[in-house]
Amino acid sequence: MLGIELLKDIQADLKIVENQLSEHVQSTSPMLTKASLHLLKAGGKRLRPAFALLAGKCCGASLEKLLPLAVALELIHMASLVHDDVVDNSLTRRGIPTVKAQWGDKVSLHTGDYLFAKSLLLISQYKNPRIAEILADVSVEMAQGEIQQIATAYDLNQTTRDYFYRIKRKTAMLISASCQLGAVASDADYRLERSLTKYGHYLGMAFQITDDILDMTGEQKKFGKPIGSDFRQGIITLPAIYALRNSKYASELANIITNREKSDKDIQLAIDIIKESGGIKYSFAVAEAFIIKAKKELKYLPSPEDQNTLTGLADFVQVRKF
Repeated sequence: MLGIELLKDIQADLKIVENQLSEHVQSTSPMLTKASLHLLKAGGKRLRPAFALLAGKCCGASLEKLLPLAVALELIHMASLVHDDVVDNSLTRRGIPTVKAQWGDKVSLHTGDYLFAKSLLLISQYKNPRIAEILADVSVEMAQGEIQQIATAYDLNQTTRDYFYRIKRKTAMLISASCQLGAVASDADYRLERSLTKYGHYLGMAFQITDDILDMTGEQKKFGKPIGSDFRQGIITLPAIYALRNSKYASELANIITNREKSDKDIQLAIDIIKESGGIKYSFAVAEAFIIKAKKELKYLPSPEDQNTLTGLADFVQVRKF
């Protein structure tokens, strides 16, 4: 759970979300329960439930009204993670073995499907059809984003625009929807809903860019997965796109990226080239620009206290190390 001071007002609520998650991943199948609990106990920042709770709080909603939504959002995120680990052949996440590593691809895929189905049951409790519609649209876009990532692996012709398209669908849309749905579940007015939606979008973009930077600069123990994972899969992120256009060693970097049998030495050399080119610095600047845009949306919130909390959360996304 995300244990930062700025979430102190909803820490008790997040603990309730955590307990609810433990209950909702239970199954009549012992293996399915064990695999789901394994993923849950690996931890996580619980950002998506936090965004939904904070947005709902801004709009005056009770925890009772927001709780099914908050739990459903985290289940959708968990489902995407367990599927990603199969696609990416990831054996560790947050420093522990993945469901794939423990039980194999088949159990992983069914675990992801199960968690997603459980989220649908929770969402069905809401009478407002927009909640299900928004989550359905986001789920479709997330799948398209993941397919695009697979389709463009090792493709050196990707542009910054292609990258933004991909991360919007892969990450930003669910974070944006978490903020939006907190407002929708609270029957907020259009102006407030729109501001929270845009805040979530900009923050989600910054979050993924920061994640891609940490894949090159983070400490493996804190980051929770091997450094250079994107390179190993041929995933070309913003720092690499910049370096491919600006580094004097661009051809050497291109050879490393397209080599499907990279060594640890190759990965480190690629990271060094990207750092030397200014790719990391450039990417941080782009993430910061998204953070600034996110903060500007908060001027429409009626409560200065809520503005300060969401501003602090935006700052955390920018400086996080995990």
